[in-house]
Amino acid sequence: MTVQADYVWMDGNFVKWQDAKVHVMTRALHYGAGVFEGIRAYPSNGGLGVFRLQDHMTRLLKSANVYRLKCRFTVDELCSATLELLRRNKIDSSAYIRPIMFSSDLAVNLDTLNGSSSIAICTFPMERLFEKSGLNVCVSSWRRIDDSSTPPLAKACGNYINSILAKIDASANGFDDAILLDRNGMVSEGTGENIFIVKSGKLVTPSLTCSILPGITRDTVMVVASDLRIGVEERAISRAELYMSDEVFFTGSAAEIEPILSIDKRTISDGKVGPTTAKLVDIYRKIVRGKEPRYLHWISKV
Repeated sequence: MTVQADYVWMDGNFVKWQDAKVHVMTRALHYGAGVFEGIRAYPSNGGLGVFRLQDHMTRLLKSANVYRLKCRFTVDELCSATLELLRRNKIDSSAYIRPIMFSSDLAVNLDTLNGSSSIAICTFPMERLFEKSGLNVCVSSWRRIDDSSTPPLAKACGNYINSILAKIDASANGFDDAILLDRNGMVSEGTGENIFIVKSGKLVTPSLTCSILPGITRDTVMVVASDLRIGVEERAISRAELYMSDEVFFTGSAAEIEPILSIDKRTISDGKVGPTTAKLVDIYRKIVRGKEPRYLHWISKV
């Protein structure tokens, strides 16, 4: 997948893609001292629409507050910058948007309290995260980070070292992705996705106490499921319960809604995309493209 466009927005300025650089001694590079978001844009009603842009930018600033990173831009200003960046890059197909805020001091100490920070927004065309529809995944031997050490509720750059370990093990063993368990041995999330199971037509997803990121796509699915009168329960899920589920799927801004067909080489149900997952995938695709009137408030037009 080629990741490139004409411009990047950095600290209030539009700069050429090749000039969007930081110094090798930037604290964020050495210590993971940054926060970020993943946002999607889709063709929508003859133009381009960004899905839940304000919600993402709000979460970005909340994550920054956890690490005491100071942002001089408001949510509205960041949203406006994103829309203008998409216009300048002349993107009219499905796209990915990556805002990132990071400690920009050239330093070898860990104190970000009185330091400086920078913020950038990148955007580029992207259709799908996974090259296939329907995943074969494994349960990772690595445990998910937890709130007593590195809070998963904040979408921090350094958190994803944990995910990288799980992802490379999964890839090395022939799986598409991995599911991590929390410190209590209960299901947490994927390497970059939240997870749902379906049991007797009802959705079940790990609660916030299971070391998960409160995903915006996760929230979207829960809202839509409620509107469709599909029951939703947030609770701890055991590893064995995964294998005994009727359906399992990942959710995430990049992954969208991705069915899981097998876990640890155990087929889920009949190994095909289940009816509840298929229904949610169908309506999600319509929602993000502006084809469901009741959810148009989630779309920011470019």
